[in-house]
Amino acid sequence: MIKSTFDLENQLLAEGYDFVVGIDEAGRGPLAGPVVAAATTVRKSEIRNPKSETNPKSKIQNLKQFELIRDSKTLSHKQRESLFDFIHENFYIGVGICDHKTIDRINILEATYLAVKKSLSDLFNKIDQDTRYNKQANCKTQIPNHKQITKHKIQKPKQIVLFDGNRLIPNLSMEQKAIVNGDKFVKSISAASIIAKVTRDRIMLKMHEKYPKYSFEKHKGYGTKMHFAMLEKNGPCEIHRRSFEPVKSLMKKGVV
Repeated sequence: MIKSTFDLENQLLAEGYDFVVGIDEAGRGPLAGPVVAAATTVRKSEIRNPKSETNPKSKIQNLKQFELIRDSKTLSHKQRESLFDFIHENFYIGVGICDHKTIDRINILEATYLAVKKSLSDLFNKIDQDTRYNKQANCKTQIPNHKQITKHKIQKPKQIVLFDGNRLIPNLSMEQKAIVNGDKFVKSISAASIIAKVTRDRIMLKMHEKYPKYSFEKHKGYGTKMHFAMLEKNGPCEIHRRSFEPVKSLMKKGVV
């Protein structure tokens, strides 16, 4: 199995970056529901080292949890749910969501980029609000309020975004790097993939309660054989993406 590591984050931090942010998304392919992006960065200015824990039991458990963080597609539902809470405890998290209406209006690629930008805004807002950073506002090695105060002048932190895929995010003011299969190799992107996947799955479970005829709790809106059959039988519901086939064709036929 391919191992996801903090190697790239450590390298970039050693080069002088203050924040290394991993980003991934879930829900580009489904026929229904939103696309969800997540942005993650570890809570300290250097990568947390589980081996430094003083409590042996805590050290072993922490190390195992960090090692489990990998591409969400390789994890079971139970593992993702467990890691979801662990990631929230050890990373700053930002989430961005674009619903089916936005996807139909601007297309799925643009909606994904918009969700990514929303996740970054959410991430840095949370960092700004963290009082643990605020208390060290004059410490050069910490980054309070998304700005660094040194010698009576404001110095912006050096930050880089690591995005899973082969395309850069357009019109993004931050430095970025696109990494093919980043969710498999880069720990921060792996963490983002888990947050995005679990967040979207939970949304689709709620959608199942609202639209039980489509069994969203099973296929989460993806184009499975079961989902196709239910679309043919019941027609599209409110959260189906009208710009996606076969939903688009069913709408033209008047199957609603």
